[in-house]
Amino acid sequence: MTNPTSALLVKPIHLVPSAARLTTPLAQHLRKALRGDVLFDAASRGRYSTDASIYQIMPVGVVVPRDQDDLRAALEIARSEKVPLLARGAGTSQCGQTVGEALVIDTSKWLNNIVDFNADARTVTVEPGVVLDHLNAWLKPHGLWFPVDVSTAAQCTIGGMAGNNSCGSRSIEYGNMVHNVVAIDAILADGSEAHFASLRNPPQGARLQQIVEGVRQIAQRERDEIVARVPKVLRRVGGYNIDVFDCQNPRAYTDDGVANLAHLLVGSEGTLAFSRQLTLKLAPLPAHKTLGVVNFPTFWQAMDLTQHIVKLKPVAVELVDRTMIDLAMSNPAFRPVVAKALVGEPQAVLLVEFAGESRHAQLQSLRQLTELMADLGLPGSVVEMPDMNAQKALWEVRKAGLNIMMSMKGDGKPVSFIEDCAVPLEHLADYTSRLTEVFQRHGTEGTWYAHASVGTLHVRPILDMRRDGAIKMRAIAEEAAALVREYKGAYSGEHGDGLCRGEWVAWQYGPKLNQAFGEIKALFDPDNRFNPDKMVRPPKMDDARYFRFPPGYREQRMETALDWSAWNVQRDPLTGRESAPGSGNDLSGGLAKAVEMCNNNGHCRKFDAGTMCPSYRVTKDEQHVTRGRANTLRLAISGQLGEAGLASDDVKETLDLCVSCKGCKRDCPTGVDMAKFKIEARAARVKRHGLTLRDKLVAFMPRYAATASRVPGLIALADKVPLLSTWLKRSVGIAQQRSLPRFARAFLSTVKPTVNTRGAALKEVLLFVDTFNNHMEPDNARAAQKVLEAAGYTVHFNTRQGERPVCCGRTFLAAGLVDEAKHEARRMLDLFEPFVARGVPVVGLEPSCLLSLRDEFLHYGFGDEAAQLAKHAFLFEEFLVREQQAGRLQLSLKPLATQQALVHGHCHQKAFDAFTPVQTVLRWIPELTVSTVESSCCGMAGSFGYEAEHYATSQAMAELSLLPAVRKMDDGAIMVADGTSCRHQIHDGAGVKALHVARVLAMALQ
Repeated sequence: MTNPTSALLVKPIHLVPSAARLTTPLAQHLRKALRGDVLFDAASRGRYSTDASIYQIMPVGVVVPRDQDDLRAALEIARSEKVPLLARGAGTSQCGQTVGEALVIDTSKWLNNIVDFNADARTVTVEPGVVLDHLNAWLKPHGLWFPVDVSTAAQCTIGGMAGNNSCGSRSIEYGNMVHNVVAIDAILADGSEAHFASLRNPPQGARLQQIVEGVRQIAQRERDEIVARVPKVLRRVGGYNIDVFDCQNPRAYTDDGVANLAHLLVGSEGTLAFSRQLTLKLAPLPAHKTLGVVNFPTFWQAMDLTQHIVKLKPVAVELVDRTMIDLAMSNPAFRPVVAKALVGEPQAVLLVEFAGESRHAQLQSLRQLTELMADLGLPGSVVEMPDMNAQKALWEVRKAGLNIMMSMKGDGKPVSFIEDCAVPLEHLADYTSRLTEVFQRHGTEGTWYAHASVGTLHVRPILDMRRDGAIKMRAIAEEAAALVREYKGAYSGEHGDGLCRGEWVAWQYGPKLNQAFGEIKALFDPDNRFNPDKMVRPPKMDDARYFRFPPGYREQRMETALDWSAWNVQRDPLTGRESAPGSGNDLSGGLAKAVEMCNNNGHCRKFDAGTMCPSYRVTKDEQHVTRGRANTLRLAISGQLGEAGLASDDVKETLDLCVSCKGCKRDCPTGVDMAKFKIEARAARVKRHGLTLRDKLVAFMPRYAATASRVPGLIALADKVPLLSTWLKRSVGIAQQRSLPRFARAFLSTVKPTVNTRGAALKEVLLFVDTFNNHMEPDNARAAQKVLEAAGYTVHFNTRQGERPVCCGRTFLAAGLVDEAKHEARRMLDLFEPFVARGVPVVGLEPSCLLSLRDEFLHYGFGDEAAQLAKHAFLFEEFLVREQQAGRLQLSLKPLATQQALVHGHCHQKAFDAFTPVQTVLRWIPELTVSTVESSCCGMAGSFGYEAEHYATSQAMAELSLLPAVRKMDDGAIMVADGTSCRHQIHDGAGVKALHVARVLAMALQ
């Protein structure tokens, strides 16, 4: 047995929420007793009022306990005050399990420790807030993993998985959550603590013994009903696992014929006790995996032939339907991955995985799959993927299936309520065919994906819950239930009951077992305080009081600063066609729909890969994750946070740590772009409250930078004189630890101004030199000019005789001055138009500036002019790679004095899939080894890292991975970073001078 670890990952920085207003005696009592967060303000409660379901219920308040003592204290106070309790992890439940009028206990931030680990016994004991992916990363060096492999593994917590009896893609091999939980230590309703485990050892404690005896008697009394009513399929997670005591039943949840009390808590959705730690059964990591992707010309064939595929004993058979294929192909991050798996235009594909110790055996299984499909009439339908990287990439797309489905624009969305019905495999094709007919009768279609291997297909009818969706939901549910009963399946097969399937527990199990469930609930929780009205006496699934969009839901109407008309579309649920966008600048049209693209699945809560979301990575606060921000915006624009709307203090505080990295724009499968939302919210705030001096200094930098460049020594002196520097920074609100920007003679003042000519040179390029590279780091612009001219290009610049150089206006956007940004964009469009008209590429150096031309410029209402400029706009290294691939680039490079280069990618480069070209061009330099920092945002983010109140957060972001990697560089290695802010952060945090890639290439010119 090894020593337990005190924490799974680096603990978050603790920021006392300024919005945690203590408005009730309960809140005051909790605040005095707890070290963790106590949140009772409207915005915080609103962020916890939803999960990944269609429901919204405002909680009493929220507690985020820092440790087990905090947890015990919170539960005791709630008991003494007779307040209902609701346990919550990542809040990814799709049926409404984690919303309710109760005191929410969020375990995900602090209660995420590994308590004990026994490699020999293959068990691990964890606190409920541990995230599945993080646990498996910790276990990997030991050759073990927890195999309940759900698609939300990057964010879901073990406690939540136990509450819902989660299953995952590989349950055909490893079983459900209930098959993999060894023991649970829980706090009971009366405050006593109990150990739920195998009954090989007698239960300890009078209260637990009383509960055990009571449940045993109920189970014995209802044994005939259990045999008759409990579904015989693997995927059955509805109601309580009452058959835990039915040891004669081979399908019962027992340990080798002995009842395990922990299995009674699994799937109970937090209604019986509060799990404070769980002991899990582990499995050896498979030594080898292979994947076969089977392409089917019809959906029916995919369903019908699954029963034959499972005879080859795969560990997973997962469905991806045509709708999901099309949506994935429209996502730039997923398109190249999916394209490699397709043969022609399939209507469905099955991902068939084999795993085990023998590589030879897995390859043989893959060949058998190919042969089987040929025998079944589909030769050439299997794409074989023995490569682990290719497999991993495709599984990531499958795991994003729910979010991909939810990326449909408009009010109609795939709605979860019958998506977990499980039927025997021999009936799967008929069930899906008949259910499709049900959808058509009600004027809609369904999206299908997930676990074909066990007969559980996630199907979501596309419904408009603002209008007639609830009526159709009820009708479809009743017809689906009849089909499930006919095929002897389970109505609730994976994601639990909650609000959307709770009422169907009685239908599935009958009046006697339903009454037994009520008796069990009363034994555990006589006052009905643990997640009340779930599973026992639940409301109707279509009770409009609990909908996120109830009758009468309206957004506030206002003129928006940006054009959101692209989101103002409606999708025909039968044809899939989208209507033409409406007019922009109407909040109830486009902006609200864009905000509502967040489905609350919590994909943004991951923080071990990708860019999203840097502020959440360092705080672990729901307020600072993309989902929490989107929820706050939705509440604000619908008037649920007061009349101020987007200009409210709640919105300001929620967006305060958003660094506009655009990681969500790329990493969020539904395309939530919080950076763009922040511009809109900032514009509303400025319109109502105006700007501070610091805001003005940042915003108007492009207009006074020329003056500062003429007296660079004077600006530098202000930073060098201690008293002057301290006074200046304090008066403006700049962090004392920061060095001020250094101005220099403007690069564009040294070159010949651009002449708007329509004569074409052989090879032309328009070098867009932004404010930062023009006035602060002109050496970058000189290097870029040198490289381009060495490659034979005629270089033009973004300046005109007697005029201030054009800029992208990003500093104005950051301040919420959208009209000023539009003015700058208009100037740029006018200057660049003759070049764009004849196809001259516009090449930029600063990612955030150049990529504005491909992003924000498209939302100013400039139409085709902006679209044409976007098509011709490239980052420096993107342009070079394009030219090299076209055979037009002639660039001779020599080795450098160093053979090592470490590269950090700017957030916007990653968001726009523009980081790879940096690595590509650096590898053109002979003998240079290029490695990258696996980092999120550097934390500087324009002016964010300068601001005194944000300095600690900025540094915490940098310390996640960037600065430690820089400090570990070999002596003499080159640090490469294209972003001005990134270079400044690296300099201030690690004392290393980072270089733009243009300077590195210039150094290597022959």
